[in-house]
Amino acid sequence: MKKNIKKGKITMIITIGITCFILVLVMSMQFKIVNQTDITSIENMREAELRTEFANWKSKYEDIEQQYDETMEKIEEYRTTSQSNEETEKLVDEELEQLNMSLGKTDVQGQGIEVTLRETNNEEIARINGDDLLVIVNALKIAGAEAISINDERIINMSDIVDINETFIKVNGKRILAPYVIKAIGNSAYLETALTGNGGHVDEMKKIGQDVSIEKSNKVKILKYEGEINLKYIQ
Repeated sequence: MKKNIKKGKITMIITIGITCFILVLVMSMQFKIVNQTDITSIENMREAELRTEFANWKSKYEDIEQQYDETMEKIEEYRTTSQSNEETEKLVDEELEQLNMSLGKTDVQGQGIEVTLRETNNEEIARINGDDLLVIVNALKIAGAEAISINDERIINMSDIVDINETFIKVNGKRILAPYVIKAIGNSAYLETALTGNGGHVDEMKKIGQDVSIEKSNKVKILKYEGEINLKYIQ
C-alpha cells in the first residue's frame, strides 16, 4: 500500500510538470507570433480587418487565460491530494506499526517485571519444566501483560513451550537453557501479584524449594519475534 501511495505521488508530480510545460509552450508560441507580425501590414489593413484581427487575438488570449486558470486549479487539486496522501501514508505507517507490535514483530520496552528461574543442585527438588513456564506465561497474560518473552524468545499466540523428554525445554522450536528469564511488560504490581499472591505459581514453586526471583523495572526490553507467521486457515 505504501509503495502505491509513493507511486501515485510521483505520477502527480510528472503530470503537473507536463501540464506546466505545455502551458509555457503555448504562451511562448503566441508571443513569438506577436513579435513576427509585420506592424506596417497591420497599419495598412482596413478597419474591418483590424477589428477581426483584434477579435481573434482577444479570443486567443481568453483561451490562454482559461488554460492558465485550469492549470492552476489542477495544481491546487494535486497539492491538496498530495497533502491528503501524506496524511494517509502517515496513518498507514501508524497502523502498520501498531499491527507489528500486536504480532510481536517489533522490539518493545516499558514497565514490567523479570522472573528468573534457576535450577538447583538439590536432586530432591523437582526440575523446572515446560509446564512451569507455560503456567507463568498464562498467569501473566491474564494479569494484562502486553508483551512476554522467555530467554529473549518472544511469546506470541502461536508460540509453543514444550518439555522434551523431561530433559530440556523448547520455545518457538528453539532449545533454551536455565536460568529461564521470563520478561513481561505491563502493570508491574498486577503482574507480580498474579505470580506471588496466594495460590500464585511462583509462590507454590518457592514453597517446594525452587529458586525463583522477581524484579520490577521501568525499562523491561523485549525483543521482536524472529520466526515466520504462517496462517493456514484464516482467509
